[in-house]
Amino acid sequence: MQDRKIRIHDVAALAGVSVGSVSRVLNRAANVSAEVREQVERAVAALRYQPSHAARALRSRSSRTIGCLFSDVTNPLYARAFRALEESFRADGYMLLLANGLNDLERERESLRTFALRGMDGVVCAPGNERDPELIGLIDAMSMPVVLYDREMPTARTDAVLFDHVSGVRSACTQLFALGHRRIALALWDADSRPVRRRTEGYRAAYRAAGMEPPALILRQPTATSSVFDDLLRLLSAPDPPSALIAQGTHTLVSALRALAHAGLRVPQDFSVISIGDSDFAQTHVPAISVLRTNAGHVAAQVRCMLLERLNGARAAPPRKVLMPYELEMRASCGPPAR
Repeated sequence: MQDRKIRIHDVAALAGVSVGSVSRVLNRAANVSAEVREQVERAVAALRYQPSHAARALRSRSSRTIGCLFSDVTNPLYARAFRALEESFRADGYMLLLANGLNDLERERESLRTFALRGMDGVVCAPGNERDPELIGLIDAMSMPVVLYDREMPTARTDAVLFDHVSGVRSACTQLFALGHRRIALALWDADSRPVRRRTEGYRAAYRAAGMEPPALILRQPTATSSVFDDLLRLLSAPDPPSALIAQGTHTLVSALRALAHAGLRVPQDFSVISIGDSDFAQTHVPAISVLRTNAGHVAAQVRCMLLERLNGARAAPPRKVLMPYELEMRASCGPPAR
């Protein structure tokens, strides 16, 4: 073979198929027989053909990329969510490009502008500033489909995959009530985001459903990765301290357990703990920490399904919302309150 750039026509000639068949194989289309796919793949390997992704994107108007904006990927739960999304879209030949918003408004605006300019096929979006009018306007102006990841934004056309925080936190409180706890602390970060709003709603609803007034035991931290150590110690030294805690996220959980140890309290003999979100730390801690968790794989599959349906022609359908349930897994970190 002479020293020149191998073209798609060369692959088609060697494989004995049409250029269109080669294109369908390269784009992972479903309407290709196993025999043709094998012939094309052998020809691609023999010729060491490297398709021009930029040219393919221009011809097909598809970049095979999905933009993903998360508020803060230092949160292990977002890292796990991104891995699940990446694996789910990979099966369809899409690459996910991650933008870490860091809960910074201008950074999130810039990320969305970049997604639009670079012609992503779709966007998965979980910004920290979901009420910002300019951010909402940027999403509404996008030419590609957008799926909101556990965010409520008054946009005209976005689909959303939402977590059922209200029922999840209610079930955690109800389980602790059944064990005899009445003063349950809730540790969240101080943000006007859907997860914070709905978890607070579920906490208060659980108390009222049990015929009790919600206590003033909600701890709010500056960020999702801030320590709750000092605030929890202050509560524990009060005249009527909590006997249990529901903690949002791994960082909050770790600092809470440090505070309990510092106060000389044992889990679960003296104090019960439930984490919102599962992690390797929660599973391997001694004792293992009870958790409210969602199935990251199922959530990713739902996001993929909604986005691909839009990409495959359902652009004009009304916006859809899917509510994903929480599962409460009781482990060794909960017991009756100490007498």
